Amino acid sequence: MSQANIKLVHHIDCPGGGQVWVDGTTLYVGHMHPPAGTTIFDVTDPTAPRLLATIAARPGWHSHKVRVANGHMIVNQESIGGPDGGGGIDIYDVASPPEPKLISRWRTGGRGVHRFDFDGRYAYISPTVEGYIGNIVMILDLADPSRPVEVGRWWNPGQWTAGGEVYPWHNWAQPRCHHPLRFGDRLYVSYWHHGLFILDISDMSKPRLVSEFNTSPAFPHPTHTCLPMPQTIKGRRILIVADEDVAELWPTSPAFTWTFDITEEKHPVPISTFQVPGLDRDGSPQPEMTGCHQPSERLKGTVVPFAWFAQGLRLVDFADPFVPKEVGHFVPEPSPLWIISITG
Repeated sequence: MSQANIKLVHHIDCPGGGQVWVDGTTLYVGHMHPPAGTTIFDVTDPTAPRLLATIAARPGWHSHKVRVANGHMIVNQESIGGPDGGGGIDIYDVASPPEPKLISRWRTGGRGVHRFDFDGRYAYISPTVEGYIGNIVMILDLADPSRPVEVGRWWNPGQWTAGGEVYPWHNWAQPRCHHPLRFGDRLYVSYWHHGLFILDISDMSKPRLVSEFNTSPAFPHPTHTCLPMPQTIKGRRILIVADEDVAELWPTSPAFTWTFDITEEKHPVPISTFQVPGLDRDGSPQPEMTGCHQPSERLKGTVVPFAWFAQGLRLVDFADPFVPKEVGHFVPEPSPLWIISITG
């Protein structure tokens, strides 16, 4: 175990965690693989978490992402081997966290929904939709959570083949909205190997492109998260853009995170990068999941917590966005490897 400026309070032994969300004194954990779906804990005393409820996932599907606001919980449904057409989001009443109550299921075509944002009324999701190639951006109104209503959608032109658009990426990675994040009247959208997009949603029925930027194929890792800092830094508006250390276009050194200046939002400009010290020594190819994964989507101040795959939790200070600096980390001991002999 390695740590600096971080103290371990408690360890929860649970099936592989996906997204973790805290609402008040309740912890919600989405899991990577069925049958584990979502687990709910009471963390009033963080040194002694208490299991409140579990929700199972269907075979062939996972619900590894979870968000909670205004007493409602949303979990995704995405195929990991199940048939197309059964995915989307499930909406629960969690006013009483020990007794989550399913309100409705919203379904879409294809593999379903990967990731999303939720502000208590609107869900900003990344579904696969019939007639489109890959995942697109969609906004759902959950004013009545028993009847979600689509408000608007946006896609990278060329994805809507059923609408007659010419698909130009036959020799390139398929477009895929990873997830949108809303701040004010903007959506900051990560689009995997197609980079980042900033959308104006002042009219939610007609999201409008403000700008885009793609670091691929020069850098072969996909864009995972586009996270604006909540305050200006040195008078500039700053966007953290994390590449994920999976699905690289060719074997390469570990993924890192970018810092963009979006003061002139029609012209995003990369101004710095951050890599865990010592991780990329000579640019040589490394195994997947040794580099960057994602930043926390909740921020205070200039220090951003990152999940850095095999490098654990990293705290990165962007007080000087031109020179981001690590100020803390926690890397747990590797989980034990169990070797089981199965006969018969």
